[in-house]
Amino acid sequence: MRARSCLAIVLAAGEGTRMRSAKPKVLHQVAGRSLLAHVLAAVADAGVERTAVVIGPGEDDVTAEAKRVLPRAEMFTQHERRGTAHAVLAARPAIARGADDILVVYGDTPLIRPATLRRLRAPLAAGAAVAVLGFRPADPAGYGRLIMSGDELIAIREETDASHAERNIALCNGGLMAFAGKSALAILERIGNHNRKGEFYLTDAIEIARGQKLRAVTVEAEEDDVRGINTKRQLAEAEAAAQQRLREAALAAGVTLIAPETVFLSADTKFGKDVVVEPYVVFGEKVTVEDGAVIHAFSHLAGAHVGKGASVGPFARLRPGAKLGERSRIGNFVEVKEAVIEAGAKANHLSYIGDAFVGANANVGAGTITCNYDGNEKHRTEIGKEAFIGSNAALVAPVKIGEGAYIGSGSVITDDVPADALALGRGRQVVKEGWAHRLRSLKLLGKTRSR
Repeated sequence: MRARSCLAIVLAAGEGTRMRSAKPKVLHQVAGRSLLAHVLAAVADAGVERTAVVIGPGEDDVTAEAKRVLPRAEMFTQHERRGTAHAVLAARPAIARGADDILVVYGDTPLIRPATLRRLRAPLAAGAAVAVLGFRPADPAGYGRLIMSGDELIAIREETDASHAERNIALCNGGLMAFAGKSALAILERIGNHNRKGEFYLTDAIEIARGQKLRAVTVEAEEDDVRGINTKRQLAEAEAAAQQRLREAALAAGVTLIAPETVFLSADTKFGKDVVVEPYVVFGEKVTVEDGAVIHAFSHLAGAHVGKGASVGPFARLRPGAKLGERSRIGNFVEVKEAVIEAGAKANHLSYIGDAFVGANANVGAGTITCNYDGNEKHRTEIGKEAFIGSNAALVAPVKIGEGAYIGSGSVITDDVPADALALGRGRQVVKEGWAHRLRSLKLLGKTRSR
C-alpha cells in the first residue's frame, strides 16, 4: 500500500510584541532550541515530506532559522496579517502541487510531538476531510470550544460567540488542523471575513466542510502539545514542561539524576549508560556524555563531548569544542574551551585550558593557564602525554610541551619544551634575613614620632 504524502504548513509570522522583545516570537528558545526549530523537528520526525513556512514581511532571521533546520523548506510571506486562513493560503502554490495530507501547525507550539502529528493525520486516511486537535484544559476560559455531534465535529465556537451551554464544554480547540489534500483548497478558499475584525479564520473550515457534505473529526491531545507562547510567562511555563519531559526521558534511559528538578537539559543532550548527574548542572546545546561519566554539582556544559568514565566538576565549565577522553578529570573551577583532553589526563583545580591539546595521562596543576589570545588571534598549546605542569604555570601560546616534560611551578613558558625536559621560567628567589623585623621597627618608630 502506498504511503500517504504529506505537506506541513508552519505558520511562523508574528512580531512577538507581547514578548516585550525585538526578536521574532518563534526565535525565542525552549530547552536550548528555538520554538520554530522544535516545531520543524517534530514535523520532520512525523514523516512529512514537504514543509512550507509562512512568515511575516522582512523576517529574514526567521527564514535563516527555518533553512538551518530544514534546508529544503519552502518560504512564503503573509504580507498582511489577516487571520490564520489567510496565512495558510499564503502557501497556496505549495498546496496546489498536491499532497494526500496537509498539516497546519504553528511555529510557537514547541511541545508538539511527532506522535501527536501522526495521530492527527490518521483520520484523513479513514475518509475525514478535516481533523482538529483538541484538548481539555484545567481552565477552558478564553479557548474556542469544539462542538461535537457523536464522533463528528460540527463547529468551532469562539468563546465570545458561544452560548452558556457551549461555554460549559470542556473540549477546546488546540489550533492545529489536518486537511485531506483533495478538498483542502476548496474549503480554504471559501473562508470569508464575516467577523468583526474582517479576518479569515481557519476555524470556519469546519462548517464549510460540513456544508460540502464532508466529514470533520477531533483528535484529542495533552495540553502541553498545543501550548502556544505569547508572553515571557508562557515561555517560562513551556520551558518547565519541556524540562520535565527531558528529565523523565533521561531517567527512563537509565541516567542517574540525583536531584532531577535541579538539572537543566537541552533538547539534543545525549547520554550513555550509567551516567550520573549531580544537582544543579546545566547542559547547553550539543552535549554528549558517554557511559559511566560523572557530572558533579554546579557544572555548566555546552558543545562538549565527555568520554567514558570521565569526571567533570564540581563547578566546572565545558565550552564548545571541549572533548574529554576516557577517565579524564576536569575538576572544580576549571574551564575548558576548544581543547582535547586525552584519556587519563587531569586538570583538577582552578585552571583555564583553551585552544589546546592535553596528551594522555598528563597532569595540569592548579592555577595553570593556557594564554591563547594575543589580543588579535588565538593560538594553540600542545601538552604531550604524561607531561607534568606545575601549579600556577602560564603557557604562552603558541607553545609545545613535550611528552613526559616537567614545568616548574610558577613558570611562564614562552618557548617549546623538549620531551622529558624540565623547564623553569621564573625569577630566582632572594632571601634577606631580618628585613621584616627592620621594617616593623621603622613603622613603630614612625608612629611614636607622630605622637
